[in-house]
Amino acid sequence: MPYGPPLLLASLNPNAIAAGADIPDAVTIDDATLSRSDLLGAATSVAERIARADRVAVLAEPTVRTVLAVVGCLIAGVTVVPVPPDSGAAELEHILRDSGAQAWLGAAPEGTELPVVPVRLHARSWHTYPEPDPASTAFILYTSGTTGAPKGVMLSRGAIAAGLDALAEAWDWTWKDTLVHGLPLFHVHGLILGLLGPLRVGSPVIHTGKPTPEAYAAAGGSLYFGVPTVWSRIVEQPELARQLGKARLLVSGSAPLPVPVFEKLAELTGQPPVERYGMSETMITLSTRADGERRPGWVGTPVSGVETRLRDESGAPVPHDGESIGALQVRGPMLFDGYLNRPEATAADWTEDGWFRTGDVAVIDADDFHRIVGRESIDLIKSGGYRIGAGEIETALLGHPAVAEVAVVGLPDDDLGQRIVAFVVPREGGSAELGAELIAHVGAQVSAHKRPREVRFVDTLPRNAMGKVQKKLLG
Repeated sequence: MPYGPPLLLASLNPNAIAAGADIPDAVTIDDATLSRSDLLGAATSVAERIARADRVAVLAEPTVRTVLAVVGCLIAGVTVVPVPPDSGAAELEHILRDSGAQAWLGAAPEGTELPVVPVRLHARSWHTYPEPDPASTAFILYTSGTTGAPKGVMLSRGAIAAGLDALAEAWDWTWKDTLVHGLPLFHVHGLILGLLGPLRVGSPVIHTGKPTPEAYAAAGGSLYFGVPTVWSRIVEQPELARQLGKARLLVSGSAPLPVPVFEKLAELTGQPPVERYGMSETMITLSTRADGERRPGWVGTPVSGVETRLRDESGAPVPHDGESIGALQVRGPMLFDGYLNRPEATAADWTEDGWFRTGDVAVIDADDFHRIVGRESIDLIKSGGYRIGAGEIETALLGHPAVAEVAVVGLPDDDLGQRIVAFVVPREGGSAELGAELIAHVGAQVSAHKRPREVRFVDTLPRNAMGKVQKKLLG
């Protein structure tokens, strides 16, 4: 029988595999390697057991069983609800109740009340399923919940395909690559890009379990994904970093890459990293290109099919002059279908003329290059009548040799509205003298009104699983 429309996971076409399009190392994870035919046979066996379900929860540990669970659901057309393995009791209960997941597929937390469907590593089935409707929901991804209970982001198969194809074009990503990463499998970066991407373009993927410098250097890939904390640790071990110079592309995302890390990585590996921008609701909409300019602190231009614009507080256009800050709005074929059970929240995030409000603020230059200033709610500081981006101050501070990490926020101030406060992780130790030196350092690089009014030294910055600083916890 014909297999139907083009597959979301194009490299797992049963007809092609039967005709010999197999590779022995399609997925390597958890010290186990699956060939393309192993993956298809085992995942199809999973599909047979859950084909009548609507939604299932997958405890997204970095294991072969997680891979088979996700791929099995995609074969059967069952919606996947990835659950972070470290979810607290309240978060876990909310995700299961809100999503309406009918069972756990694979591993499950202790004491669960839902039925558990096992994933058998050695079971095989060669039944063929028609490709589900591209408009059907493939995943419900839950946001980090920084402004309330996590919201379920509904991503369709068609949106995922459009997003992955746009990245393959921008990064010249083909079956000849080997992707390496050690990112969590419950977000867009590690799961959609890092697992489904290779299965769509046909490139092998090596998941390192944890994204350590040693594991990345030993993997021998051509394409690497990492978050800024990963790249920061890699450049601190120059000999390991130099081994990545054999790779074709180093990609950083999920949070801004500090300019000093960008420059050090470029120095050690011989190539500047690719930076890109996206979120659960939009997947990746902006990126620097494999064949284009890579500018530290900037996330490039819109990928294929994407349009962007900037708006001020009144809704008026903001000029693309590389300096003026505006709220970033996007539209394109890889955007989500709304928040599950949240019609009001969904409607609030879209303009009347069909643009998605990202909640981020940015600047765009005359060449359509984008720089993300940060979240409108926490990174746009309004102090003394000025609109100031926290990212610019953070970049200046990271250029000082005494600063290991930094987060800049605006705290309430009776006189200024907000005062600029820098939370600094020092490389050795903090002092009043160093605080004054850092303020002067910023003042020498940017306008005087952008200098921090206060520097607070801390041991660590609060981060989530993807390495993003949780600024709402600072203050």
